[in-house]
Amino acid sequence: MKQYHLGIEATLEIIGGKWKSLIICLLMPGAKRTSELQRNIQGISQKVLIQQLRELEADGLVRRYVYPQMPPKVEYSLTEYGVTANKIVDVMCTWGKENIKMRQRQGEDIVLLEDKPPEHFEDRKDY
Repeated sequence: MKQYHLGIEATLEIIGGKWKSLIICLLMPGAKRTSELQRNIQGISQKVLIQQLRELEADGLVRRYVYPQMPPKVEYSLTEYGVTANKIVDVMCTWGKENIKMRQRQGEDIVLLEDKPPEHFEDRKDY
């Protein structure tokens, strides 16, 4: 029998780590192909992305749809259960933004790229 001391342990087991919350965040607006996800998550390898997607699928948060065509087309989307994780991810995003603002006020040289207009992203291929 699996036991947890705190509820957050169960949460972190499912959406913890470096990539899963980002994947959930990117799937909030709708289905995405593997290549779209990889382009929007800087530093993730295709192998790790697929592994994370499979884990999220096994946990019931992500649905994988394979189109019956050649070459194969695969899309990932959040399940109804996966959408419930939006609340957690949204709170994490809000906390992160507030943390960055506080650190900026303290003089740290830090920037949140999502706040910059696209012209600041000339070197990024995903914009």
